[in-house]
Amino acid sequence: MKMPDLLQKLGITIEEDLLREALTHSSHAHEFPAGGPSNERLEFLGDAILDLVVSEHLFRLRPARDEGTLSSLRAAVVREATLAEAAETLGLGDMLRLGRGERAAGGDTKPSILADAFEAVVAALYLSAGLPAATEFVLSVVPLPESGDEIPVLDAKSELAQWTQSCSGYLPEYEIVDRQGPDHAPCFTVRVSVGDEAMAIGRGTSKQRAEEAAAANALNFLRRR
Repeated sequence: MKMPDLLQKLGITIEEDLLREALTHSSHAHEFPAGGPSNERLEFLGDAILDLVVSEHLFRLRPARDEGTLSSLRAAVVREATLAEAAETLGLGDMLRLGRGERAAGGDTKPSILADAFEAVVAALYLSAGLPAATEFVLSVVPLPESGDEIPVLDAKSELAQWTQSCSGYLPEYEIVDRQGPDHAPCFTVRVSVGDEAMAIGRGTSKQRAEEAAAANALNFLRRR
């Protein structure tokens, strides 16, 4: 699939340089510095845009739900598995620019890499065409609950948010406390806190996985005490 074919498949207009950056994994940028930057900065922006779009959708859809419930539902909607599935539907894996080692390791099918690429594409669209276009794209591609839908099965982060909100009124806060390894194979350490209490840490190859591990460890801690 060539770059213009992907643009046509998306049914939107994205500046080609931004789309190329959105599909460039850090392993490629590390091996081929002249090939342009990785998608990490766009991923950062796309994550915020997704949160905004999904938050507004849920806010309008569920006027009677409280903050904790809405936070849990949002986390379930924008979790890694959901975004990776959206990326697969769009065929982003075929377009990813990966380093040789990452490609040999099957990086074009890894959920974390696909989810990050999807977030980066959302940011590239936002920068190219504005928030309305990005919103329309997200709402058409990411599976979202309708008015009668139940909250999906919660992942660890969502379950922890629901638990702490109901028990203490606080939502968990996640902080990256360490990052090791090269750019193409990082290891993140994340600490989760509730209020003033640091509850657990978790590690993973992406910040999302590390946060999920920290949430799971915190849940185990809460169930034991």
